[in-house]
Amino acid sequence: MKLFGSLKKRLKGYVYDDTVDIKDRCFIMFSIFALTALFAAIPCGLIMHEPLYATLSTLVGLVLFSAYVAYAFLNNKIEQAKNVISVVVVFIFLPVMFFTNGGVYGGAPVWLLLGTIYIALILEGRRKKVLLFLNSMIIVACWIIGYFCPQLVTEYTRGGNFFDSIAAMIIVGSIIYSLITFQLSLFRKDEQNKNLRRLFEQTSTALVNAIDAKDEYTHGHSSRVAEYSRKIAEMYGKSPAECDEIYYIALLHDVGKIGISERIINKDGKLTDDEYEEIKKHPVFGAQILRVITEYPDLYIGARFHHERYDGKGYPEGLKGEDIPEVARIISVADAYDAMTSKRSYRDTIPQQLVREEIVKGAGTQFDPKFAKIMQHLIDYDTEYDLKEKTGLAELRGKNEISSETCFDEISEGILVGPDPLIKTIRLKCEAINRSKGSFFGQIVLFDSLDGRYHSSRRMIKSLNYFEYAVIRFDGQYESYGSRKIEISRKKRDNTSGTQRTDSGIPYEIEAVRVKDHLLINIVDPDREISITVALPDSARYSYIGLTGENCHLFDVSISTSEDPVPEDYIPRIAEEISYISGPEGDLPNIQIDGYRRAATRGVPLKDGMEISFHTMSLPTARLVWHTAYVDIFYSPDRMPEGEGYKEYAFIRLDGENWEAEELADNKTIVNRNDDFDGWDSWKEANKKGFDCTVRFRVEGNKIITTTQNQGISLRNTTTILVEPPELFVSLTGDQCAITNIRIKD
Repeated sequence: MKLFGSLKKRLKGYVYDDTVDIKDRCFIMFSIFALTALFAAIPCGLIMHEPLYATLSTLVGLVLFSAYVAYAFLNNKIEQAKNVISVVVVFIFLPVMFFTNGGVYGGAPVWLLLGTIYIALILEGRRKKVLLFLNSMIIVACWIIGYFCPQLVTEYTRGGNFFDSIAAMIIVGSIIYSLITFQLSLFRKDEQNKNLRRLFEQTSTALVNAIDAKDEYTHGHSSRVAEYSRKIAEMYGKSPAECDEIYYIALLHDVGKIGISERIINKDGKLTDDEYEEIKKHPVFGAQILRVITEYPDLYIGARFHHERYDGKGYPEGLKGEDIPEVARIISVADAYDAMTSKRSYRDTIPQQLVREEIVKGAGTQFDPKFAKIMQHLIDYDTEYDLKEKTGLAELRGKNEISSETCFDEISEGILVGPDPLIKTIRLKCEAINRSKGSFFGQIVLFDSLDGRYHSSRRMIKSLNYFEYAVIRFDGQYESYGSRKIEISRKKRDNTSGTQRTDSGIPYEIEAVRVKDHLLINIVDPDREISITVALPDSARYSYIGLTGENCHLFDVSISTSEDPVPEDYIPRIAEEISYISGPEGDLPNIQIDGYRRAATRGVPLKDGMEISFHTMSLPTARLVWHTAYVDIFYSPDRMPEGEGYKEYAFIRLDGENWEAEELADNKTIVNRNDDFDGWDSWKEANKKGFDCTVRFRVEGNKIITTTQNQGISLRNTTTILVEPPELFVSLTGDQCAITNIRIKD
């Protein structure tokens, strides 16, 4: 009885949980009602003197159906159960009910309604349409066979048929009534839950805004940490309901700061020991505030434990490793990432690639290694640096205007063009600041830097790898610095609008797009169209546009990006493509990878004892440890990495870092630094010069052992397959490197 009571309580909580898909909840309710109907059908069969085998088959069906539904519910296999039971209902239950319950003369036609109700209520999309069609065909077939072969139908007496029909109508009618009543109740409760959820969201947001308002340099911090935490949770494989819960726990992680003095929070200089001790109290304050919200009992966890460290050196309790709640370990990584990528009173934002290095260094000490690795993966895929503090129109520091008396007096943050071949459109107006000076002009600075900003000091140019391609005026005049070649064309336009240049400013539309190492900028004003084609030094560097000018006020600035990429031949080539793959070619074509996984070899079938040898060389723009070759073990129907149906089983870098596809495979990597390993700086230099590498594969049952040695690094990765694919393939890819002379040895 205790087990039954526990199951009943769990079922009730499930069907009224608005975070669970409504069709999954309907499946559970329908199953309960159907089980009740089968149970009621047993005494009805006995009253009508059904054959014993019919009653026994109903009893067996009741037991099996009950056991399977309970198994699916307890093991979270409801989606699978919906498909299995749909097939059973259409192809087994309905025909059996028809031929053993008097056919058209008994209650069978009423029982047949259950299949239609089930499919319409539980399934969706193409499955629903297909099974409704099959259900109709089965019913028609039963009617035809029953008409031409009446001997196949088990008929009762006239009174038995009457009783069977009445019983079927009562049972099926009760099911329909119960389902409709349940649905209405569910809709009302869902609406109530949505209203409560909206109230909770609005209250949480208001509280978070009050916290962030205390510190002008952390505005939006809580929302960003919540969003990053959700992304980490999603990639870790958490359910949508769990991800939502983690989002709100992270959203309120800094609520305790409401109890800290604004004088301390907004202090520009270094905190004293006493002030730091005061700051360290905010996790305790936050937990005290959130513990009283009994409807969300785990809400306090993020506030209490987000400053704990994986090595046990955090606060307030000094918890270590797995003793720290999982959600707090997720928030810790997201919190640190946002702190580094947001502007502070004592520094600007830190470039994302440098942030990644700090995350790598903190794995196993400050952070849980598995969540640090997920954050690294998110950074790798964030090619346009979207995961950072947003300030309205981010490229213009939250403004939509710039005033520059002399060139570079004020310049916008960089507007990224590429690496994807999407057209960036900038619309703005330009007018003179001081009309008595006469001339004024807007200007574009074309550059690259780690933080996406213009720099002029030698120290910042060096530390942030600032590189300037060209400076281009809106009238087409330009100065070329780091670009290989620039070509320009002009075309006059009819100014039929009669634009008032001094009163309303000159409207400009600037379109910029990049394809590999070529960039096209079109500048359109009322009088002319100017097209500038720029041949960049290579395809690996990024390209940013900075807006500035002389004696000019740029205003009404808006920026948009096209959804569809342009074709590869969109920009006419004015200089030869810089290639580092002109060396010998082996069994696979050579590849040049200008950015993270931007190119890859076609997958080759993975076999026991297979070896892949190749020559790898980092590109001249490479500057980081992970700018090297990677090995990808995967499955996709077309053998292409990241193609349709792509599933990744292992992703291994030559420096020893790997990405673990936890749902599909379990990866364990052992990295040894041998006596001839001279440090990572030497390792990077060896990559610059290029070296030959061999990767070996051994297959032992469901395990794949990948080994390689290079530049003092010995690497062994064991991939244990959890979800068996039709076939596994191996591909080579990387980041800012060239891979040549690829040889496959089976």
